[in-house]
Amino acid sequence: MRRMAVRCDCCAEDRLARALDRARIPRRYEHCDFENFEVDVYDDDPRAAGWNRSLAEARLLVQAFTRDFGPGTEHGLLLMGPCGVGKTHLAVAALKELVLRGHQGLYYDYRELLKEIQGSYNALSQTSELAVLEPVLNAELLLLDDLGASKPSAWALETLGHILNARYNDKRITLITTNYLDRETRERTPAVLPTGAEVPRTEETLTDRIGQRIRSRLYEMCRTVEILAPDYRREFRRARSVDRV
Repeated sequence: MRRMAVRCDCCAEDRLARALDRARIPRRYEHCDFENFEVDVYDDDPRAAGWNRSLAEARLLVQAFTRDFGPGTEHGLLLMGPCGVGKTHLAVAALKELVLRGHQGLYYDYRELLKEIQGSYNALSQTSELAVLEPVLNAELLLLDDLGASKPSAWALETLGHILNARYNDKRITLITTNYLDRETRERTPAVLPTGAEVPRTEETLTDRIGQRIRSRLYEMCRTVEILAPDYRREFRRARSVDRV
């Protein structure tokens, strides 16, 4: 009787864990996928249908990008919207799916990346700037999360410009999330929550945070996906606190 070896479920789970570790996906986001991205979360407000539609359209666009990703892919995605609307969730969902399909992907928080590069300048550091940058520059797919979060110093902008230009020239695909909007987009962003509470918004735009030259480069590198809705995490916490009263 011929016997065949079959991988057990624990092997599959271990393979998944190793793939996520190689991609540097934080444990906080390991659960993120397209199936558990909610698109019907707002109600009790005349604008709720528009906000829910924005979530649904964003999910469809990111799913389509993920489905069609391959040798012919020319553009990444720039997910723009206020805090708490699910930009990182969608971007990580795409990265996870592509990594599990065998593509080489890498997650980096923008601020953490800059800190790692700065740390490499320390004489006591066990790494070098080249060692930090090489995987970032060469990853088949890079997810750069929370672009613009760090103070836009000349060094930070020069470093960001180097990374994006190198990836653009090598035709490597980049996914980006940012809480900073373009000026015209910000004017269409909801200013209040369904409860009537105001949403705090900065007057700075993405161009203010990264400069006109880099913003122009992103138009060439990425398709912009706008998610125009209030901060769902804040609204959810507010609702829970009301329920407890």
